Amino acid sequence: MLAPPQINRWTAEALVALQEAAEDYLVGLFSDSMLCAIHARRVTLMRKDFELARRLGGKGRPW
Repeated sequence: MLAPPQINRWTAEALVALQEAAEDYLVGLFSDSMLCAIHARRVTLMRKDFELARRLGGKGRPW
């Protein structure tokens, strides 16, 4: 049985879409993490803020 050929090329549009999705995820994560820090009466983001934000998830975030 032969393995399917690997695709090693990406279109510019695919890379832009991937970058947009990654940026959108990170902006949302930072926003949610900042809300966690503010709730704890802090202005400094800490690792536990990111962990809580990821754990709580949110609308449209199945992970």
